[in-house]
Order: sequence, then C-alpha cells, then structure tokens
Amino acid sequence: MDLVDKAKNYVAEKVANMPKPEASVTDVDLKGVSRECITYQADVSVKNPYSVAVPICEISYVLKSSGRVIASGNIPDPGSLKGNDTTLLDVALKVPHSVLLSLARDIGRDWDIDYELDIGLIINLPVIGNFTIPLSQKGEIKLPTFSDLFGGGGSKKKDDDTADDDK
Repeated sequence: MDLVDKAKNYVAEKVANMPKPEASVTDVDLKGVSRECITYQADVSVKNPYSVAVPICEISYVLKSSGRVIASGNIPDPGSLKGNDTTLLDVALKVPHSVLLSLARDIGRDWDIDYELDIGLIINLPVIGNFTIPLSQKGEIKLPTFSDLFGGGGSKKKDDDTADDDK
C-alpha cells in the first residue's frame, strides 16, 4: 500500500504543478440594442500554455448590480483555445430592459451600471478532465445614449474616453 500511496502523491503533485491556461476579462462594453434587451460584450483573453488546442466546453456568466443578478447564462461549446497562443473570447451579456428600469436609482446618478461580473470558463484538459477557470471583475457599464439608440453610430466607445460627450 505504501508504494500505491507514493504513486498517487507523485501523480497529484505533478498535476498540481502542471501549467494551466490563464484568463482575464479585458473589457466590458456595449455591443448592441434591441427591442428585448441591451447586449454587452465581455472580452476574455485566455492564454494556452500547451502546444495543442484545448477545447472549451462551456462559458457561464452571472452579471450583478447592487447585489442583484441582472443577467446570467451559458454559452455551450464556444470553440477551442489555440495552442501556445492567446485567444480572445467574446461573451455576450444580454440585459433585459425591465431589469434596467428596476436599477433606476443607480442609473440616474451617472448613467451607468455598477456591476460585478463572474465568468466560469470550463475547459477540457488532457489527463485532468474538465477544469474551470473562475473570473471576476467589478466596474461600470455605460448605458447607451439617445444617439446610440436612434442612429448614432456603429462606433464602439470605451468607458473612459468619449462616452460622456454624448449625453
């Protein structure tokens, strides 16, 4: 039994010290407006340390504001991570208009939503199996202005540059 325990410990130590993909949320911005919802896009950068592509099983997300869930969902089978490269994933967050109305106090102060975004990136690693990379980010999402809604522009604005000029 002692030899079996040593083998288990050796394998567990090797797996624990094995490099794993690393991910970060690089941006959250307005993607589009429809009758049903406002869609925001979270850009997630994932670095794959392996020489082979690694399949992504699923991306799950929860978007909260003032402690309340305003959007959640899953994106099944979004593709794979390129080998020895950084892959940029687009995670679409759909926020219904009815939820925005319930957040009127926060929105009225500065025309944005203070948010907390939790993303679970579930990937399938060889030998290990499914592995979840948890991501969390807090920030502010600017709401669309009238020019965004009614003919404004196809230009994508960053939170800290020209979004305040459209008010």
